[in-house]
Amino acid sequence: MKKFGLLFLILCCTLAFWSCTQTSSDTVAIGAVFPLSGSVANYGTESRDGALLAIEEINALGGLLGKQLVLIAEDDEGNAEKSLNAFTKLTTKDKVSFILGSSTSGATMSMTQQAQQNKIILVSPSATNVNVTNPGDYIFRACFIDPFQGVVGAEFAYNGLESRRAAILYDGGADYNTDLAKSFEEHFRLLGGEIVANEAYQSGDVDFNAQITRIKFENPDVVYLPNYYNDVALQAKQLRAQDITVPLVGGDGWDTLIDNAGEEALNGFWSAGFNADTTDPKGQAFVQNFQAKYNRPASQFAALGYDAMMLVADGIRAAGTFDTAAVKDAMAKIDGSYVTGNIRFDADRNPIKAVEILEIVSRDGKLANAYKTTVNPE
Repeated sequence: MKKFGLLFLILCCTLAFWSCTQTSSDTVAIGAVFPLSGSVANYGTESRDGALLAIEEINALGGLLGKQLVLIAEDDEGNAEKSLNAFTKLTTKDKVSFILGSSTSGATMSMTQQAQQNKIILVSPSATNVNVTNPGDYIFRACFIDPFQGVVGAEFAYNGLESRRAAILYDGGADYNTDLAKSFEEHFRLLGGEIVANEAYQSGDVDFNAQITRIKFENPDVVYLPNYYNDVALQAKQLRAQDITVPLVGGDGWDTLIDNAGEEALNGFWSAGFNADTTDPKGQAFVQNFQAKYNRPASQFAALGYDAMMLVADGIRAAGTFDTAAVKDAMAKIDGSYVTGNIRFDADRNPIKAVEILEIVSRDGKLANAYKTTVNPE
């Protein structure tokens, strides 16, 4: 009886092992590290959902190299330490070789050294800090970099709005904000403009009236706000309350501002990685499919999450293998059409791509983002 029980146990273990290996042989796990809760959760959930839509479409067409894809998503809450913990869990427990994330630069950079050392391909949809890809050739991004956004903002303010006197209000304790502010200031001056006020605040501040009073005294004809949407919503309200009615300009941190601000955000313009009103067939299909799946409009973060996944998929197809050494070489050679525009990579694996300028307008009593113009890379 004991012998029969032992044989039965061995058989069960063998069947379980066979079942697990069969499942793993038919699927490939893709990791994702995004802020799915916390102050920037909207960025992460949008990118995760964009990536899930991409995986659904890939699988519907037969998957990659005969395998179906599954996404294992971890929440880093926008915290660098939690990003690294999530990376460790995905690579050691889940054995993934490809990771999407994170949404913000600090969280992403906490993972890049480990990704490079362990030959894990890491693709961030939206980490714009110029240093993100520095650790090596396994690190990519789907978005443009901060200095380019600052240049685009200055170009648009000077040439598009014909502004000559600019004020800047920015979070002095955050790399994203300070990098955009610096490149805007340098390029605006280079164009011949004058920076009449340069005001910093600290992360977590909610009262900006002291800085705004100084800005008002200098009488600018444009105010540059290279900050995240939650701060910009407060800043726009306080600027308008002090009768500063000039145009407001910002970067991609303004995404979802229209859902968090009132009419004070009108006459606002921001540099975006995607325009939901696109006339490009690939972009239009994405917008329609995202709306159908999630019953909400697609944001730039959703589009960037979708493209990040598609860049990995195209690299795998081109390499003809899941081996990351071959895939990263294939990805570096990509030059093709994606939802957020044509993408090719420079030597540091930063996309060379156009930037859309969107204007905040009122449609049917609600704020909306309307296409204004496109700034192409040189």
